[in-house]
Amino acid sequence: MLLIGTSGWVYKHWMGLFYPAQMPGEQQLPFYAEQFPSVEVNFSFYRLPERSVFEHWRAQTPDKFLFAVKGSRYLTHMKRLKDPEEPLERLMERASGLQEKLGPILFQFPHTWHLNLDRLQPFLDLLQNYPQQQYTLEFRHTSWLIPEVYQRLEKSRVALCLPVSPTVPLDICLTAPWTYIRMHSGQEGTGYSDAELLTWAAQIRSFLAQDINVYVYFNNDPEGHAIRDAQRLKTLIDSDAKQ
Repeated sequence: MLLIGTSGWVYKHWMGLFYPAQMPGEQQLPFYAEQFPSVEVNFSFYRLPERSVFEHWRAQTPDKFLFAVKGSRYLTHMKRLKDPEEPLERLMERASGLQEKLGPILFQFPHTWHLNLDRLQPFLDLLQNYPQQQYTLEFRHTSWLIPEVYQRLEKSRVALCLPVSPTVPLDICLTAPWTYIRMHSGQEGTGYSDAELLTWAAQIRSFLAQDINVYVYFNNDPEGHAIRDAQRLKTLIDSDAKQ
């Protein structure tokens, strides 16, 4: 399974570029869902929506559409996984309003936070209270990218997030039977070159050949790069499959 989408769908500069120029905000998610099979809810990182909002999004989208949800910065950046019980319970209670359309939950950690196994392991243990849910962790400091962390993620069935950006460390390691790729920016600007997208198209084809489910979200929304790059990557992967 391959799902490609963008990180967020509400951007003023997408009006006239992706959405019809005068499209009301209420119609944007249904329109987006006609073009892409999945989206990453990014603003939940800044403010967690009420459960009723998640329920409304579920009602607005077609069957089999999936939402990935980014966990709150309160847990990952402010508390840095200290006392995670209440924030995680609140997140799960609200996001579960998506029901069968809830995909992976992403936790992104700050680039200033170094390896801390004493915080990581209790959090991984807590995630096991929701055994049917998929989780992915995005580490932004190189100290986390070590075998011991990978082993703990694998034991907990948590995927190592693969962030693609010249400013974020990347190690292509699979710790679950699925993977989560975040496309932040290209090597020479916000957008990705065809050469970069071809490289990732080949990598994704390799994952799929191993029966690895792949989620890809483009977070490079300035100037609409996320839309174009997501569509281009899908085209490249499809063309590879036909050869």
